[in-house]
Amino acid sequence: MKPDFSTLSRRHFLAKSAVGAGLALGAPAILKGREANAPTDDIRVGFIGCGKQQEVLFNAMVNIPGIHYVAACDIMKERLGRTYGAIYKRFDNKINRYFDAAEMLEKEDLDAVFVATPDFWHSPHTVMALDAGCHVYCEKMMSNTLEGAREMVAAMDRSGKLCQIGHQRRSNPRYRYTLNELINKHRICGQITNVNGQWNRALSSSQDIVSKPSILPKADILEQYGFNAGAEGKLSQDELRHRFLNWRFYTSLSGGPISDLGAHQIDIFNWFLDARPTSVLASGGRSYFKDREHFDNVMCVFDYETPVGNARAFYQVLTTTSAGGGYYESFMGTDGTIEISEREAYTNIYKESGAEAAKWDELTARGFLKKEAVGVAAGGADAIASYESAPPDKYALPGGFNKPPHQPHIENFLAAIRGQAKLTCDARHALESEAPIYWVNPAAEAKEVIHFTDEHLHT
Repeated sequence: MKPDFSTLSRRHFLAKSAVGAGLALGAPAILKGREANAPTDDIRVGFIGCGKQQEVLFNAMVNIPGIHYVAACDIMKERLGRTYGAIYKRFDNKINRYFDAAEMLEKEDLDAVFVATPDFWHSPHTVMALDAGCHVYCEKMMSNTLEGAREMVAAMDRSGKLCQIGHQRRSNPRYRYTLNELINKHRICGQITNVNGQWNRALSSSQDIVSKPSILPKADILEQYGFNAGAEGKLSQDELRHRFLNWRFYTSLSGGPISDLGAHQIDIFNWFLDARPTSVLASGGRSYFKDREHFDNVMCVFDYETPVGNARAFYQVLTTTSAGGGYYESFMGTDGTIEISEREAYTNIYKESGAEAAKWDELTARGFLKKEAVGVAAGGADAIASYESAPPDKYALPGGFNKPPHQPHIENFLAAIRGQAKLTCDARHALESEAPIYWVNPAAEAKEVIHFTDEHLHT
């Protein structure tokens, strides 16, 4: 029997409390609003952070029914104006604008909050919103520190509210189909022993972000919101503004490229292998940007003990070139290899020459796979040497898996609020997957293998 929400008020009261040393925001006390939304209710949504990632999320939301946009918060007036304009133009809906997240949560009657602030604010803003009685969708990484991520899980537990983390591939129909049907059910890869992935950026796309000084927050505001964290001495207004625009370069504000890009793909390693790694070996360097605190090139190798045996996963994120096949994850097994990506063009499947042909033919006949090319056997027109492996047959996924990358994840979040689904990546599952990622940079700095213990991965 479904609960009756008709007699529940959305919000009773809010009170401010501190959110932690060095953070200049107050946090509303824990609230118990409606436990879920009736299927016919519009979900009242607010945004904390209105930069580029908020634009990405909003563009993925515009075709999802049942959302009422209420408010947005950012410390930059120009970004607030852009968000206001985009919502008004699309829905003829005027939202309320705030510079302070605590004030927004205190004054507004919200069901859900989308957090798209810099990494070092993910945990404070998420905790604040959960304790205010809101469900939260927070971008990855959960935090710039493992401790911050753990605080998010604790807040989710004590508030009883939902917290979805933005590892959007977990909801992507292409990924879910590949894992559930091809890898787990039909085992077309056989035993997976090697995994690799990459997400590289051209040097020309990795330069410092600049903006007109006239639209940027003043130094005192940036200090108030912690953009001087980790710096020595008093920073000038120009230095603070650089940190504001380029926070991903600073170790006190972010995890660098391995968090920014690699977190998505290492999460897929853990999910598809149904395991967390036992160790990590990493290497990195400041090959181009000597003044940046994070390495601009990082490579790492994780070791796994999976339910079917050991496996290794190699990952690279390079600030060098966009060449080399795009961004993808590759799962190589005894019978086949799957290359998968959010982009269909980078998704390919290969059958090893020694794999059971009948199974692959049956899956093709039933529409689970599409055969695209036949490998050239030894002695054929393009004869190969005896010491080479025969080129594999190439397959593709059936059609119908192309949605905007973030849309299914947001749909899952909203369905879970309504009581119609379970979250595909709540804070606890995200932390279990993210915990090993926090150790890549230390492994690269130390140039040694880190063998994971409960202390490293405690969630």
